[in-house]
Amino acid sequence: MDAQETLHTIALTKLGKLSLLNQHVLMQKYGSAQEVFAHTKDILKSGKVTDRVKTAFAHAEEALHEAEQEMDVLTQKNITPLVLNAEDYPQRLKECPDAPLVLYLCGNINLNTSRFITIIGTRKCTEYGRELCSNFVANLKQYVPDAVIVSGLAYGIDICAHRAALDNGMPTVGVLAHGLDMIYPTVHRGTASQMVHSGGGLLTEFPLDTKLERHQFVQRNRIVAGMSDACVVVESSSKGGSLITAGLAFDYNRDVFAFPGRVYDNESAGCHHLITKQKATLITSAEDFVEAMGWSSPPQKENNLKAIQQELFPNLNEEEQLIVNVLKQTEDKHVNQLVIETNIPYSRTVMVLFDLEMKGVVKELGGARYRLVRK
Repeated sequence: MDAQETLHTIALTKLGKLSLLNQHVLMQKYGSAQEVFAHTKDILKSGKVTDRVKTAFAHAEEALHEAEQEMDVLTQKNITPLVLNAEDYPQRLKECPDAPLVLYLCGNINLNTSRFITIIGTRKCTEYGRELCSNFVANLKQYVPDAVIVSGLAYGIDICAHRAALDNGMPTVGVLAHGLDMIYPTVHRGTASQMVHSGGGLLTEFPLDTKLERHQFVQRNRIVAGMSDACVVVESSSKGGSLITAGLAFDYNRDVFAFPGRVYDNESAGCHHLITKQKATLITSAEDFVEAMGWSSPPQKENNLKAIQQELFPNLNEEEQLIVNVLKQTEDKHVNQLVIETNIPYSRTVMVLFDLEMKGVVKELGGARYRLVRK
């Protein structure tokens, strides 16, 4: 990503009176953050924008200066800013309407490869929950060895999921509710360091020196929910952050799963609620999960197959071939990603995918994700 676009995107988030919705509207209108700032005078003179937006852009030069200073510090601390229009921005999250314009990453993990699985649960987990989480991750390694585990680095199931991933040689990403100049809870610093140095990372939308506020934990939950292919709830009470995150994942059309517990256990009440309201699929094992996701065949076996040749799929029209060519390059794609990469309108893409499915060329995996049928 061009350094100037990164700079201007960070600056856009520094305009204090500008809401996230305003930021997205401006980015869509002008196409890039640089173009937004290039039209500052027009925005200030426009009769179609609110006084709040005009007040924000009255401080455009200050925001750019602040962004320059921040980028210098990020370089010194080896923190990578990921901006919305960049290829290294997590594309799964970009599908979400409230995706942050800027993310800050500590670590070298590619957030657009492999299969990302969010594992969440109560902070006050039981021994049953800890054992369930550890066994699930260990068994998941056998089925999906390239999986990345995502959670919130909190007490309970979150930290259990991160540590289970580390124990099984799997990369894991912690999404934080504060800047990368601190770790909360502080007792998880050691695990956080291991995550960064074991192929995973720490991710946040909050810049350095952000004061920790309670509402930020709810705010970060949308990133935990949106950046993965699926969300697994291990244990959850009838209220709490896990249910919020699962609800967001459901709203983002992610596949949501929940483990059941004993009927009268409060720590499983949230899981039972999700299952009975049909907002989560009941699973009892990693095998249940991978079968539901259509991931039954271990990825390394699929990767050893020869590339699917065009002649295996006769009688494809131009649009069908475009979609097949994109799917050849990856394990699977969300329909929104196919729209972007093929430049075929959404409604038309859905129709073409339906035709390809009828021809036995593609398979829907759930959650609006598709892959080529292996022949």
